[in-house]
Amino acid sequence: MIPTTFLNELAQYTNTQIAKVVLNGSYEINTFRIKKVEADTVELEYFLPAGSVSEVTLIELKSSKGQVVSSNEAYVPITSDTIIKHTMTMKEV
Repeated sequence: MIPTTFLNELAQYTNTQIAKVVLNGSYEINTFRIKKVEADTVELEYFLPAGSVSEVTLIELKSSKGQVVSSNEAYVPITSDTIIKHTMTMKEV
């Protein structure tokens, strides 16, 4: 079993690696409303203005060097200003 303290350290490290969100492979967001760690969970919240993209089909979290930290397919139609909340929980599997 992985100790809780190690999972928290992993979440802290992951949080430091995330520099931006890239939607659909091209639309970049590098300003977060919330970017924090609580226990073993990284919590991100970011704003997506209406008209920036018509829908979100791919969400990538990237490092400052452009390396993918996390990649998730999604389907979110964007019809108005939108706040996206993204969480990542570290756990043993």
